[in-house]
Amino acid sequence: MGWNHRFLAICFCTLLVTADTLAQAPFQIEETTISRIQSAIKTRTLTCHDLVQLYLDRIDAYDKRGPAINALITINLRALSRADELDREFAIRGLTGPLHCIPFIVKDNFNTAGLETTAGSLALSGMVPTRDAFQVRRILEAGAIVLAKANLSEFASSGVETVSSRLPGYTKNPYALDRVTAGSSGGTAAAVAANFGAVGLGSDTEDSIRGPSSHTSLVGVRSTMGLTSRSGIVPLDLDRDIGGPMARTVTDAVTVFDVIAGPDPEDPITLTSRDQIPAGGYRQFLRPDGLRGARLGVPRYVMGPTADPEVVRLFDRAIAVLKAQGASVIDPVSLPELEKTPNIYTKGEDLVWTRCSPFKYQLHDYLAHVGPNAPVHDVDEIIKSGKFHPSIEWLLRAAQFSPKPPHDDSACEPVRTEMRELRRLLAQTLDGGKLDALVYPSWSNPPRLIGDLNTPDGENSGRFSPPSGFPAITIPMGYARDFLPMGLEFVGAPWSEATLFRLAYSYEHATNHRRAPAIVPAPGTGSGALAK
Repeated sequence: MGWNHRFLAICFCTLLVTADTLAQAPFQIEETTISRIQSAIKTRTLTCHDLVQLYLDRIDAYDKRGPAINALITINLRALSRADELDREFAIRGLTGPLHCIPFIVKDNFNTAGLETTAGSLALSGMVPTRDAFQVRRILEAGAIVLAKANLSEFASSGVETVSSRLPGYTKNPYALDRVTAGSSGGTAAAVAANFGAVGLGSDTEDSIRGPSSHTSLVGVRSTMGLTSRSGIVPLDLDRDIGGPMARTVTDAVTVFDVIAGPDPEDPITLTSRDQIPAGGYRQFLRPDGLRGARLGVPRYVMGPTADPEVVRLFDRAIAVLKAQGASVIDPVSLPELEKTPNIYTKGEDLVWTRCSPFKYQLHDYLAHVGPNAPVHDVDEIIKSGKFHPSIEWLLRAAQFSPKPPHDDSACEPVRTEMRELRRLLAQTLDGGKLDALVYPSWSNPPRLIGDLNTPDGENSGRFSPPSGFPAITIPMGYARDFLPMGLEFVGAPWSEATLFRLAYSYEHATNHRRAPAIVPAPGTGSGALAK
């Protein structure tokens, strides 16, 4: 055999070995996407069973052991059997829906039939609903698997930390184990960021989708009030409660959003959305050039005097990117009336719910709807049980002494007036300036140390969107101290989700800030960095 023939033979054998090695290599779940998962399933290089097992193995390695992220309350023991069913269905008719075999992390205040739902409270321990929350039902119908239920601040009551009586200890930030994940959807955020699931569902009353997403380098979506259903989600304040997606990319978040958005007869406010969803869904608006020609306003005042200088620098860089991508940025935008409007949300025991607390009455209605599976029936029974975290006693006590339902309580009228005024001023600002959105840092300060409730938190996400009912999205903006994630938030007019998704996708495409946390590495890549 001549030299050329020997060389070709060696190359051919090398290719065979390489191909064989690639064929045997396990699918990499770390930082994967919905489209990659489904492409692998369609090409038969991955089964649903194997995918779910990879996620379960990763959860076993990192959630309660190793770095012990402590994000999950309940693992779905039927996830593998459901994966087997999906594999059989795929063999017969292909993908069963847009979320075929996508493992979800679901916040533990969403009803899941056959799985415990506790809202993070020992008082609800063992409660197993017989029906899924509307959003859970929609993702399951689209082929998804509920892999696990995630920790939250108890009854979704805190936007700054994730701790509950149902799960001992705090949920840790996978980027720095001594830092918070914000709240209350911090368990979902930590789990999705640490690649324990492909995507997640959270709920947002003050900032509880967007805050934790910002703290863990995720995309978090809060819809227009009425575009996504609240039925089957344990309520905190139905005037502000919204459920929605948390994901590692804008595309994945919007793919989930397309599934969960729309009317639900059991939540009448969603009937207004019937003609608001664009034909063909929202993914059609994800364009790399989506910032070209956009007009954005910067309400600098929201950052406040305690804003971290490094966060301000990150934000200024983000503004430069927006301009470079073709957006006109009014910085700062003049908002004299809005600046005079009091921030409806404040912290701790001064929260709006101490002035007007619908929680007592809405929780009673929710528990009555659950029926005989509910271990308690109202706030009074929860207090008597003593089965709650000390951090929420103020909320329970305030709710206990609410004399009337909110629609009959005169103490609620000033709050409703503030909300109406904010809606008017925000709409006036957006319309008058011909603005597509306002843009600002989701937080003005990096994630705080666990247990620190004294240094400035810099939370901005509660200022505009929840009390107005307007939509907002947060996306990764970069990292303070080089390892603490920070988010950039867009808020727009009602029903402007298509615009917000277009803007967010374009910024994401231009920056690609998302990176996996080194503390929870892929197998074979080392032990990862220690928390700094």
